[in-house]
Formats: sequence, C-alpha cells, structure tokens
Amino acid sequence: MLHIVSANLNGIRSAANKGFFDWLQSEQPDCVGVQELKAQDEQLSAALRQPAGLQGYFHCAEKKGYSGVGLYTRQTPDTVIYGLNNAEFDAEGRWIEARFDRGDRRLSIISCYFPSGSSSDERQQAKFRFLDLIYPHLLQLRAQREFILVGDINIAHREIDLKNWKGNVKNSGFLPEERAWMSRLLGEAGLVDVYRQLYPQAGEEAYTWWSNRGQAWAKNVGWRIDYQLATPALAALARSASVYKAQRFSDHAPLSVHYELDLG
Repeated sequence: MLHIVSANLNGIRSAANKGFFDWLQSEQPDCVGVQELKAQDEQLSAALRQPAGLQGYFHCAEKKGYSGVGLYTRQTPDTVIYGLNNAEFDAEGRWIEARFDRGDRRLSIISCYFPSGSSSDERQQAKFRFLDLIYPHLLQLRAQREFILVGDINIAHREIDLKNWKGNVKNSGFLPEERAWMSRLLGEAGLVDVYRQLYPQAGEEAYTWWSNRGQAWAKNVGWRIDYQLATPALAALARSASVYKAQRFSDHAPLSVHYELDLG
C-alpha cells in the first residue's frame, strides 16, 4: 500500500513544535505533501529536511513568512519539478512535483497550494489567474502521465463540504465561479476527488480547515478544502482515507489516503 498524506502546516516550524513530525514517525507514510511552509530555504533545518526516514524537497516563496510547498518521499524520485514556469506564482512557491518513472509507467506526486482570495479583491483576482493557469497545465500533464495532486485548494466544492454554506455563497472559497471551476476539473478534465469517491456522503467528518475566529474548531464549523486529486487509474487504487483530528498541528488537519500501489 502507498500511504500519502497532505497537510497545510500554517508554518512548518510551528507545526514541528506542535508534534507534526512525531505524528509522521508513528504514521510512516510513503509520501507527504505539505503547504504553507512560511519559511525560507535556509530556515529549514536538517530535522525538517529529513524527518521520519523521509527526504524533503521544497519550493519556498520569495516573500519571507509566506506560502511555500514541500514534498517528502521515502523513495527517491527520478526528477523533481519546482514551480509552474510562471513568474507570478513561482515567486509564491505553489507547486512541487516528484516524478517516479519505472519502465513504461510515468507517475507524479504533486504538492500544490492554491491562493486564498479571502483577504482582498486583489488576492481573489490572483486566485482566478491561478485557476486559469493551472487548469490547462493539469490537462497537459494528464495527457503525459498519471498523477496524484495533494494540497490546499482553497475551494469547498459542494454544499456538503462546509458547515455554513448558505452564509458563504458570496465568500472566497465557495464562490459560484470557483465551484464551477472545480466541477470542470472533476468533469471534463477527468480528475477524481479521491476522498469524495470513497465517501460520497461524508459531511462534518470530512472537514479539513477551521477558522481561528470564534469557536469554529470547538463547534466543528469547518470546510473541506484540502484534497487528493488523481487521474482515474490511480484514483481507482484508493482503498481508504481519513482526516486526522486527534491532535492539532495547524488550522488544517492532515488528509491521509492509502492506495494499492507501489512506487517501485
């Protein structure tokens, strides 16, 4: 079984201090995609680069204390791709891709951090630009290879994916345009929302993010905005998935999926 974890850490050093890597040691995943590192390359210690028998690869944002993504793998990739070849979003550290090519099989595991548009209209417009950029990129990638993309997509796709959907229809993360984009990705583009495929009726237990305002965590007023998206052949190999909530490492919870797959 291939065990893949995705986690928005809201600061990799903060999450480490809260026990994230101790938890990884107990979980023993094969691949881990992390987002929102909030650290520069020189701030990543040896312990953060190689935790729990894993090797880390990182695409940090140019701006200090902002964004950034990483991938940890137990098996050494053949190639690691940093960024989307786009100046605006590569400066923000939003894409890292590990390629595992064995014989005729071409497979990628990607950690991706979609922009949030909640802070301002300017950032919402940046989010729309990112969606316009990444859609054809994923289509092209799918034509070339199988892949699993894990990450914080910052979109709740359906009403079941957040607690207070009626109150959020005009808010970033649940805008009609964002949800329509997600429907296209899971429709005509042919990608699969792995968790939702396994558990089509899962509601509150599926939430992965809670606002730090009010008592969102205590009342489980959450959103499902962290995903594992896969090409159909790989999605068909998913056997189980879970959201880990027994400990809090950030304002997001880790999403784990087990696939009947061997990277070797």
